[in-house]
Amino acid sequence: MRIASGLGTAWKTPGVKRGFVASWLLFAGSLTPAYLPQATPWWDTLRFVDEWWLSLTGTALIVAAMVLYISAWLALRSAVRVTVAHWAVLFWWCLPLLAAPPIFSHDAYAYAAEGWLLRNGLNPYDNPISVLPGGFADQAAWAWRYTTAMYPPLSLRIFEVMVLISGNIPYLATLLIRIPALIGVGLICYLLPKVAERSGASGQLAAWFGVLNPILIVDFVGGMHNDALMLGLVLLAIWWAQGGHFWQAAALVGVAACVKQPAFLAFYPVALIGHPWKRLNWADSTRALGRLFLSLATSVVVFVGITFLTGLGFGWWDAAAVPGTIITMAPFTLVGAGLQWVADLFFPAATGSFLLTFTRLLGLAFAFGALVFLGLGQGRTRPLYLLSWGWLAFAIGNTSLYTWYLTWGGLLLPLAKPSGRIMRWAVGFTAFLLAYGAVNVSVRNEVWVIGFAGLAVMFWLIWKELKPSPAAA
Repeated sequence: MRIASGLGTAWKTPGVKRGFVASWLLFAGSLTPAYLPQATPWWDTLRFVDEWWLSLTGTALIVAAMVLYISAWLALRSAVRVTVAHWAVLFWWCLPLLAAPPIFSHDAYAYAAEGWLLRNGLNPYDNPISVLPGGFADQAAWAWRYTTAMYPPLSLRIFEVMVLISGNIPYLATLLIRIPALIGVGLICYLLPKVAERSGASGQLAAWFGVLNPILIVDFVGGMHNDALMLGLVLLAIWWAQGGHFWQAAALVGVAACVKQPAFLAFYPVALIGHPWKRLNWADSTRALGRLFLSLATSVVVFVGITFLTGLGFGWWDAAAVPGTIITMAPFTLVGAGLQWVADLFFPAATGSFLLTFTRLLGLAFAFGALVFLGLGQGRTRPLYLLSWGWLAFAIGNTSLYTWYLTWGGLLLPLAKPSGRIMRWAVGFTAFLLAYGAVNVSVRNEVWVIGFAGLAVMFWLIWKELKPSPAAA
């Protein structure tokens, strides 16, 4: 009865139906040439539609969905966990996307294809997707068909299980990849507000900004990225650490890293939660560094143990640079690509790729420097502050950057107890990321005007809702 009552209350709350409609529009808009591979069974249904009209209609629906998401999200800002349960809102917003094809990304198709390799006795660390041509490989993006897997071994075995459950049906296997992603979303929904309250942060802000963030809906539920399960397991590890279960928490960090490697950073808060590194003197530093070593060592041992159990090895290391082969919105890569283009224009073949390589190294140095600065600064007494901002710094300094990389630290931002000004920027940046996805689709569908029109509407909504009063900080 409590669940039914919560769902009913949520449905009557202003903004929830808007988000529900947004999810349906996103589902319908995802059936567009921009992200629908030729191998998908959807084309059997859509072939009667002229492709130009399909591109136009799909783009318009996606842009409308992004606008409605922002509007609905802002409308719920003060109601979440006050008059409406955040889990009930999340249910209504996720429901229409459960059968949708992958949103804004082909990664889930590649996940399924790697699982198919394993089903055929081939190691994805040694064999690219293309060695098994057919329905699975044909769904994956061209950029990833000829590269080996970059994901850790537990992820690959999970992909194999989804292919097995599907009966080796390519598209169904892809949709089943949503199951582990939904498990991650469920963990985030349940744990993030609780972790926030245990750390003295706002559970209400964590539920609104973290759990109901439209980026989570689009990238974790829609895009099915394995980042969702990684983040859910990390939150469970932090929850355990807050409850005094150090060894279990450190071990779970190793499990999470076997889903996606950035989880390793969570060894730091797991070690220092409840045991702050108050001073940089010998006694405090020795104690803190000892706990940090034990936390990291436990995580690594579990990671190595699972790797041996899977029988797949450490071949992901050889593909670690694969994401950087594509120019994305990574700031240091964009700057380097621009400088490289200018250099090649005036001095053809004189610099090779030196400038691009140099700026990417600067980005990695920035990320490492930020982690050291945070780890020896506020992170000593506020370890969740380090986890959120450290993950953000790593994502920004990385050689590649996709919107779901920013969820690692972004969704945890309320745990860092940010100021009102920072949260306004975070909400504005959320709108930017949604707009980026919509504009990207519109450009790929060659109807870019619709995307930029939606961008203007989204930022008008943000400005109208969040412009600070003269007395605001």
